[in-house]
Amino acid sequence: MASHLVLWALLPVGVYLLATVWHRRFKQYAHFPQLKPSFIWGHMKTIHEFTVKNNDLPDLHIDWIFRDMVKAAGNPSVLLVDLWPARYPMAVISSHEVAEQLSKATKQYPWSAPKSPTIADLVDLIGPHSILSKQREEWKSMRKQYNPGFAPKHLMTLLPCIIDKTEIFLGRLNKLCENGQSFPLTDLIISLTFDIIGAVTMGIDFDAQIPDSSREGEFIRVYDQLVQTFHGRSNMLPWWCYPKLALKRFRLGKKVDSLLEQMIRLKHGEEQPQEKRSVLSLSLQGHDVLDEQLLAQTIDQVKTFLFAGHDTTSILLAWAFYFLHRYPKAHEALVAELDALFGPESGESFELMKHKLLSPGGDELLNNMAYTTAVIKETLRLCPPAGTARMAPPGSNFVVHTPEGQHLCLDGMVVYNCATIIQRDAQVFGDTADEFMPDRWLGDKSGIMSSSNDGDSTIEEDRRFPASSWRPFERGPRNCIGQDLATIEARVIIAFVARKYTFSKVGLGELERNEKGAFILEPTRKCRLKGKPVYNVSLSVHTYFTGLPLTRVARINR
Repeated sequence: MASHLVLWALLPVGVYLLATVWHRRFKQYAHFPQLKPSFIWGHMKTIHEFTVKNNDLPDLHIDWIFRDMVKAAGNPSVLLVDLWPARYPMAVISSHEVAEQLSKATKQYPWSAPKSPTIADLVDLIGPHSILSKQREEWKSMRKQYNPGFAPKHLMTLLPCIIDKTEIFLGRLNKLCENGQSFPLTDLIISLTFDIIGAVTMGIDFDAQIPDSSREGEFIRVYDQLVQTFHGRSNMLPWWCYPKLALKRFRLGKKVDSLLEQMIRLKHGEEQPQEKRSVLSLSLQGHDVLDEQLLAQTIDQVKTFLFAGHDTTSILLAWAFYFLHRYPKAHEALVAELDALFGPESGESFELMKHKLLSPGGDELLNNMAYTTAVIKETLRLCPPAGTARMAPPGSNFVVHTPEGQHLCLDGMVVYNCATIIQRDAQVFGDTADEFMPDRWLGDKSGIMSSSNDGDSTIEEDRRFPASSWRPFERGPRNCIGQDLATIEARVIIAFVARKYTFSKVGLGELERNEKGAFILEPTRKCRLKGKPVYNVSLSVHTYFTGLPLTRVARINR
């Protein structure tokens, strides 16, 4: 009798739960463009099905799954991806016009729409006090504090450091040319960019390119282990789905904090010149006493800039060298520009190149590298290093207007500006949207530096494409503070490497040769692939990495 009463008592609860799930799945967001959801799994089942279709591409980045889903739904500007109850419902943005509404300053949100709370998934990597997770006035104050360290004029003073670190990189390439063995190019590039960002953020020489003699070898090793725990799609689900991984991240994060604390205390004890502009110096500026709160905030900012600073440029350079390998005409045009700017003889002389860049007018040479800039812009268009996720709190009435004429309220949803989809939009970039064509940026006066990244300093008539259609560093008030550093690094490194070395992909993404050993050109001016293409794989919430990056390098005989 009692059991029957319990069952009758539970019946209304069961009915209520079923009605709630039905409403969430099929009623609440019914007006949003979406694929058919599962009653139990929402769109998590759909994601799995699209992932299975790409089983031959392990760890394919989630952006490409989203792209396939958007196509299957008829290419809407906003696609609902229902991850409830494991995650917040998500709106994937595939239109630059809608993306701009999210990132621009408005009366409602003077510093653009708030960051998504899912940034907390990276807490072990960037810390709880990171500038990335700050909102409103707190973010504004922090951004103002660090802006001097990333001002273009100051960054040009870092040229000697960038060039010196590039010299070590070239030395490593020379040794690899001699033995002819295949190697992971990305590992070499990451070591190079980590060396540079270490100097920018902390004023410390990590010697990351000389691991055997590195004074900070333990930190680099532990930090790399921490970054690798974000490999794969684990961030699509809550931490409690991966308790062992979450514990490993937590322990490695604490170890990184401990090692950084030692370095920061040591630097704080040194007498710092007032004009020092490293992230560490700017954090400690005006503080004679290093209390626990200041120490914790400083550690998190250093972690944030170390991660973002080395990651963005390494991804850019790895893809740029691959594209230049597969598109020989683009490589020829790049070499011609560098010869014209620096002189043909400088291609073989490191000292001559260094002298030209560090002499008066060196910054003008960098700014005149129009085709090199086009190569960088096109690489970032095809392989953006990051996107942005925002969320307007429930009740905010944050409405976006789509090109299809819809008015969608995005309150309480994770809104993801998917740059991979936005920047390959055929309506903007035409039939060659998926092709590497640097020439498309020649004559586009929007530039590449942050001062022209918000659409304010360049009139629309000077642009070949809408300003909002190119957003690898995102746009608006919360655009990437380090974008100028990344592009200056890339120009310098490409200038030293492009005329001296050629890279050949091995295995995945390898190019086909004819009976004479020459590459076979397709009508689109790219070389034909021997097998499967290189693709983006998941490394973390914010970054992409080239799949299976084995490469050979050879000297160019000129």
